[in-house]
Amino acid sequence: MKKRVTSLLLALGLVASLATAVSATEAPTKKKKITPQALYITAKEAYEMVKTDPTKLVFIDVRTPDELYFVGVPEGIDKNIPLAYVNYTKIKEKKGKAKFASSMNKNFVVQLDAVLKAKGLTKEGKIVLICRSGGRSATAARKLDKLGYKKVYTVVDGFEGDKSKDKKLRTVNGWKNAGLPYSYTFNKDLYILER
Repeated sequence: MKKRVTSLLLALGLVASLATAVSATEAPTKKKKITPQALYITAKEAYEMVKTDPTKLVFIDVRTPDELYFVGVPEGIDKNIPLAYVNYTKIKEKKGKAKFASSMNKNFVVQLDAVLKAKGLTKEGKIVLICRSGGRSATAARKLDKLGYKKVYTVVDGFEGDKSKDKKLRTVNGWKNAGLPYSYTFNKDLYILER
């Protein structure tokens, strides 16, 4: 009887692990979205994680405050901690393309640690990062991995999603395109004003 129960438990464990592997988000094909921990989730999966147990993780939006203010804030984020800030007084040109210059947020890790601590979590806790389309969240995830954070998830399709091949619009995937809840309401408690 014990052998049957053990065999049944092993079989159930195998089925559960296979189901998890099948439902896991595939690794991104773009190099800039790849992270060492390979904890990739879609916007829909992030929403479900946050909704299921928001006390067991921190959900951080690493976009600029301007992006949240003008493009929208995903429901459930704990804080907006920008990975970088835009400098609207300088132009940067690279490969024939011009854009505003930016500077890295030197306090990113300190600010993240404060949010973790406020929720009673440590470097071992789950961290879910979201940006516009998965590039900056992956950059932040790589940085945190080097510093010893253990469970850093990146939302591979981000808030606005990837660009379509034909129109170059962000209509392919992402939080907004999935119909997930977000708002334009300004909540001052979501923003860290110190740089």
